[in-house]
Amino acid sequence: MTSTTTDAAARFAAVYALLTAAHEAGDYWVQQDADAGAKGRHGHEGRAACLRHMASYTATQALALGVAGQYLGLRITGRRAAAALAVSAVTHYVADRCAGHWRETGDDAPALVRFAHRSGKTQWLQRDPGAGPLLDQAWHRAWIAAAAVVAAGRSRA
Repeated sequence: MTSTTTDAAARFAAVYALLTAAHEAGDYWVQQDADAGAKGRHGHEGRAACLRHMASYTATQALALGVAGQYLGLRITGRRAAAALAVSAVTHYVADRCAGHWRETGDDAPALVRFAHRSGKTQWLQRDPGAGPLLDQAWHRAWIAAAAVVAAGRSRA
């Protein structure tokens, strides 16, 4: 493995840890209760609540990435950081619009909910009230990993 590859792998690990920790803070500590309750509602109210949450969540991740990145000397370009934060933010919004809808099976359910049901999760979603939140968090963490890959990149040799 080249030094460049090793650097990118170490950067990925650090960024994944940072974004995941910031995810936990942003999703549970920073998110306003009113937004948590409304973000899955249909219409303007739900979209606005989800956008407010996404903004505070992304700001939390940006702060963590910026401060720790400087402190640790991660050498993440602004462009890569912005792209990574965009991946995390957009995919976070998609999942959080599903709040309160995970048991729904109709055509008016959010696309990610319909996908979960088509993927064979219907019985679990119907049986276990924790199934939707678990799928939500798994979605978030998978996309945080993708965002970390984008942020880490590989410097040109």
